[in-house]
Amino acid sequence: MASQITAKKQQELQNQYSSYKNGLQQIAQKIGDVEQEAEEHKLVLETLTPLPGDRKCFRMINGVLIERTVEDVVPALKTNSEGLGKVLEDLVKSYKRQQEEMEKWKKKNNIQVVQQ
Repeated sequence: MASQITAKKQQELQNQYSSYKNGLQQIAQKIGDVEQEAEEHKLVLETLTPLPGDRKCFRMINGVLIERTVEDVVPALKTNSEGLGKVLEDLVKSYKRQQEEMEKWKKKNNIQVVQQ
């Protein structure tokens, strides 16, 4: 009977551990995506900034290519870039918070990870 309880408890702990790991992986994936998008915004801003304001450029919005001028696009790109920076900051905080929560849970339940 005792072995059944411990086996059940062990399975629950494994499920919780997997849940924590999956959550961390998802956040890490989102962080990577946002970093890539922020880098693309930075590259476009660096390209457009030295150009004259009345020069034609094209911007993709929801899959539709729209013709604009540089002076119209640059402020929107800066706003989007700042927003991505804030999102990235929040995601990193969330990742660290969940990682700390997982470490506390591992200590509380005396969990030791064995690498295979």
